[in-house]
Amino acid sequence: FRVASRARAADDPAPLDYLSAPRNEERGGIDAHLVVSIRSDRMRNEKMEPMQLTNAPFRSMYWTMPQLVTHHASNGCNLKTGDLIASGTVSGPSAEEMGCLLELTRRGADPVTLPTGEKRAFLEDGDEVIMRGFLGTEGRVGFGECRGVILPATGT
Repeated sequence: FRVASRARAADDPAPLDYLSAPRNEERGGIDAHLVVSIRSDRMRNEKMEPMQLTNAPFRSMYWTMPQLVTHHASNGCNLKTGDLIASGTVSGPSAEEMGCLLELTRRGADPVTLPTGEKRAFLEDGDEVIMRGFLGTEGRVGFGECRGVILPATGT
């Protein structure tokens, strides 16, 4: 599932030397995908399937995981086995690959229309977010599913 890292635009500054290596450019990317869907409270009540918002390719990330780990460790952080490193929002170049509602809706200016006619610029109470990750073609190596429902604030 190793792939070439994302090609940088000609006007992009090159990464610093300690973050550059031919092997990283050739095989530093990972062919992983993050599929995110939404189901509103109304959709659940009407027994409707979730609506897919995005299929974001990890292979198009600006920084590769080797670069993230190298940068993290080179700054004196104590990196140990089991530590988690966040990659940031996984987004691709096309509209169908935007990694979050903020990007998908152009900061709320262009809301997403759900199958019920409801509009979403941002998540609302009762919305269920479903995330699935996998390597390569869907079904080959999956990471399982993560679901969560947005609950109203408690006021405390």
